[in-house]
Amino acid sequence: MKNRLILLFVSLALTFTAVNAQVYQFRGDNRSGKFPNESGLLKQWPEAGPKVLLEFSGIGDGYSSVISNGKYIYASGMIGDEDFLTCIDFNGNKKWQVAYGTAWNQSFPGTRGSVTIDGDRLYVISGTGELSCLNAETGAKIWYKNVHADYNGEFHTWGCSESPLIVDNMVICTPGGSTTSMVAFNKMTGAEIWKTASVGGARGYVSPALYEINGEKLIIGATAGHLLAVKPETGVIKASYKYFDNTKWRFQPNGMIWCANPVVKGNQIFISLGYNYSEGAKMLKLNSSNTAFEVVYTNQVLDNHHGGIVEVDGKLYGSNWLSNNDGNWVCLDWATGNTLYETKWTSKGSIVYADGLLYVYDEKSGEMGIMKPDPSGFNIISKFKVAKGNGEHWAHPYFLDGKMFHRHGNVLTVYSLK
Repeated sequence: MKNRLILLFVSLALTFTAVNAQVYQFRGDNRSGKFPNESGLLKQWPEAGPKVLLEFSGIGDGYSSVISNGKYIYASGMIGDEDFLTCIDFNGNKKWQVAYGTAWNQSFPGTRGSVTIDGDRLYVISGTGELSCLNAETGAKIWYKNVHADYNGEFHTWGCSESPLIVDNMVICTPGGSTTSMVAFNKMTGAEIWKTASVGGARGYVSPALYEINGEKLIIGATAGHLLAVKPETGVIKASYKYFDNTKWRFQPNGMIWCANPVVKGNQIFISLGYNYSEGAKMLKLNSSNTAFEVVYTNQVLDNHHGGIVEVDGKLYGSNWLSNNDGNWVCLDWATGNTLYETKWTSKGSIVYADGLLYVYDEKSGEMGIMKPDPSGFNIISKFKVAKGNGEHWAHPYFLDGKMFHRHGNVLTVYSLK
C-alpha cells in the first residue's frame, strides 16, 4: 500500500510538472514582444555593439526566432527540403540536429515558425503545417501530427509561420481552411482535445496567445481573414471579427498577409496589416461578455508588415509599410489612435522591449539599435550592424538572463547585454 501511494504521488508530481512547466516562446510572455524579467541591461553599447558570447553557423536558412531555456539554445532552419531543429549548448557545441517536417520551398523558402519550449518537451511546426513534439534533451520525436493534411488546412501565399501555443495540458495551432480554424491537442500524447468551427479562409501568419479579458481566459488568434477569441476549455469561438474584405484586396482571394500578433491590453485589441490595406489598423474591444468585437478607432499610419508592435506606457511602437522594401517607424497613442510620430530610419523592421528600452532591427541595413520608448521622437542611442549570416533580416530577437539571442539566416549569435 505504501509503495502504491509513493507511485501515485510521483505520478501526480510528474503530471503537475508537465502541465505547469516554464514555457519559453516566440516574442516572450503572451507573445507581446516584451521581456519583463530582464533587468540591469546595458543602456548604451560599445561602438561595435554588445559583446558576442557565441556564434554558430549551420542552423539552416530561415527567419524564425532563436529560443532558449537557459540550458540550451534552439533554432529552426531549412536544410535541403526539410526543416531542422538544432540544439546548441552555451559553449557553442551542437548537441543535436534533427528534421521535424517538410520545409516551405516556394516563395521565400526557409523556416518561419519558432520552437516553443515547455519543460522537457519542444513543440514546433514545419513550413508545411506539420506539428512535432520532441524531447528537449535528445531531440527524439515523441509524437507527430500532419495538421495541415489531417484537418484540410489551407495555405495562404507563404506557408506556415506559426509557433505553437501551450495552454495547460494542450498545444494549440491554427490550420485554417473549411474544416476548422484552430485545433488543440494533448501536449503529452498528440490526441485531439477539441477543434473549433471554421470561420473560413486560409491560415494566417499570426501565432495564438492566451490572455485574461474581462475576467475570462481567452485564446486570441487569427486566420488570414478573421480575429478569433476562443474559449480554451472547449474550443468554442466566443467572438470573431472579419478583418479581410476581398472587395478591398484583389491580390489574394483567401485572406490578407496578416503577420503581426494582436496587441492586447485590458479588453482592447490592436490589429494591423501592411500593404496600405484600405481598412487600416483597428483598435477593437470585446464587450463585457466577450461575445462581440467593437471598433474603437481606425488608424491609417501604423500598418505593420511583419516586425511586430509593442505597447509601452499607453503608447504603441512599431514600423509601417510603404513598400516591401521600405517603411517608417511610428508611435501611436493607445487610447486615441493619434499618430505621435512617423520617422524614417533606414527601413521598417522588428521591435521588442526589455528593461526600459526598445530594440529595433532594420530589415534593409541589418542594423540593430536601442532607444527609449519616447513618444516625442525616434532617437537611436546605440546601434551596430549584423554582418554575418545570409538572407533577409527578418528574425525577431529573443531575450533571457541578460542575453540577446538572434539569427540571420544560417548564423546564430548570442550577445551579452550586461
